[in-house]
Amino acid sequence: MAAPPADPASPGDAAGSRLKGLLAAARASARSRETALVLIAAVMGVLAGVAASVMSLTTQWMHEVLFGLAPGERLSSSPALLSPWLVLVPAIGGGAMGLIALALRRWRRRAFVDPIEANALHGGQMSLVDSIIVALQTMVSNGFGASLGLEAGYSQIGSGIASRLGMIFHLRRNDLRILVGAGAAAGIGAAFDAPLMGAFYGFEIVIGVYSIPAAAPVLAATVMAVMTARLLGAHVEPLHMPLDVMLRPIDLLPVVGLGLLAAGVAILVMRLVTGVEAAFDRSRIPAPLRPAIAGLVVGALALYSPQVLSDGHGALHTQVGSAVTLSVAVIFGFKILASALSIGSGFRGGLFFASLFLGALLGKLYGAAIGIAFPGLGLDPAIAAVVGMGALAVGIIGGPLTMSFLVLEMTRDLALSGYVLAAAVVTSLTVRETFGYSFSTWRFHLRGESIRSAQDIGWMRALTVARMMRTDMHTFPQDGTIEALRAAFPLGSQRIVVLVDGAGGYAGLVALPDAYAADRNPSAPAADLARHGDHILLPAMNVKEAALAFQAAHAEDLAVVDDRNGRHLVGLLGEAHVLKRYAEELDKARQGLGAEA
Repeated sequence: MAAPPADPASPGDAAGSRLKGLLAAARASARSRETALVLIAAVMGVLAGVAASVMSLTTQWMHEVLFGLAPGERLSSSPALLSPWLVLVPAIGGGAMGLIALALRRWRRRAFVDPIEANALHGGQMSLVDSIIVALQTMVSNGFGASLGLEAGYSQIGSGIASRLGMIFHLRRNDLRILVGAGAAAGIGAAFDAPLMGAFYGFEIVIGVYSIPAAAPVLAATVMAVMTARLLGAHVEPLHMPLDVMLRPIDLLPVVGLGLLAAGVAILVMRLVTGVEAAFDRSRIPAPLRPAIAGLVVGALALYSPQVLSDGHGALHTQVGSAVTLSVAVIFGFKILASALSIGSGFRGGLFFASLFLGALLGKLYGAAIGIAFPGLGLDPAIAAVVGMGALAVGIIGGPLTMSFLVLEMTRDLALSGYVLAAAVVTSLTVRETFGYSFSTWRFHLRGESIRSAQDIGWMRALTVARMMRTDMHTFPQDGTIEALRAAFPLGSQRIVVLVDGAGGYAGLVALPDAYAADRNPSAPAADLARHGDHILLPAMNVKEAALAFQAAHAEDLAVVDDRNGRHLVGLLGEAHVLKRYAEELDKARQGLGAEA
């Protein structure tokens, strides 16, 4: 009997096969053609622009509803709180943040990875769900008036979208890192209506270096994000400077002084945030209650001036060009305290725009003081405010070119941007020499991470002793004689023999030529020839740690043991191989040819 004919493929199966084929072709193109990466970045830029616009417009609506503002009115530019009861709004937001923290502790316990950490340690891999959660947390914090900006959410959601798209297209490690930097750049650029600033934020802060291959994707993403935000109505007003502001070459002297002062204040702010966190820890106040307590204090400070609330967008426009009064100094101190309390207690957000606002206040005070003390060197307070704005932001966030381009795009004044760049260089150099960290990398340091920038060191951590060691080493019992060792291993058969005890524990290394030296007593124990018995490697050590171990032991070979106590032998590793593998991977990283993520 003839077999029945096979059923033809269903239309659904055929469509699925075509879709898989198209996706495979798109992945191949994305991995082989630079233009494909640029197109992915442009699409991602549109999505990041939409996300940033939604965040900005939603939090503005929250301010209007919760604080009774007129449509379009900025919270920090309002003259006073409409009611003393509004001091409770940040506390209510803190309570909401506490509940969110409790929920995350139960259902999503792992630490969230931000763009800098993703690019430094994980080859650009991030969780989009985690990024959405972080963005929502920043919206709650900012929307209820905590003294923080939305910038952490902007960069997180942009880079989260980028990472997800990159993983869908199976991008190489270096391309994924570039796309994540482009995503963060797109989110920040859209929020500030500043494509150049956004692009250099991606280069300096998230990618860690400017490179030609990264330029097109980052710029494409940032431009598309800014255009999208403008279409959605998230346009940011430029910072208007007084018409009579004049710049003189002699003003460079006080500008340098302002850069040094901004460096000191930046370090103070970063250490104050850490101090607030430590104080809350010592207080033993339950973590979910801390944001509510801090929010109550922030609300109380806002009774003096609402300028201490939120990120300070409206207040910045109010302060630049206005007269210098004692109130400026009070608001400066209150804003530092409010920001430190907000972020140190558990609110989610960033110090990006808060540092810009604080820098403007610092610059105004500095300009007024210089004018009184040295009339010939008097620096117009309006100029000092803008210069201080960029300088302090560089000290806390990093990125001298990022902040210089931000000032250029906010003020449309090229000459003034040059003064900002001069102060930014002084601030950046001073902070790096005396403190060594920006705010984000300082917090990594406190967690025990050795991250100084977003430059990729993840490959170094992945290249462990376990991956490099050989397991076909030759062993010999430590209680055997030299004569027995010679019998087991003829001269020239091996270079190194590993001595082990009866339980397989490491007891030292023997160079086989030493066993055949003429002055050796054949009946002596082989243990007399052992070297480097106290120097070992562990499988989890990375390539850099292994290289340092070889340097400390002055050894060409070292044994690998399972742990320092049991010292069970698991492998053998040579210094020459370690240095060769390190050089190979470093060369790949420099050329952007790292292993696939």
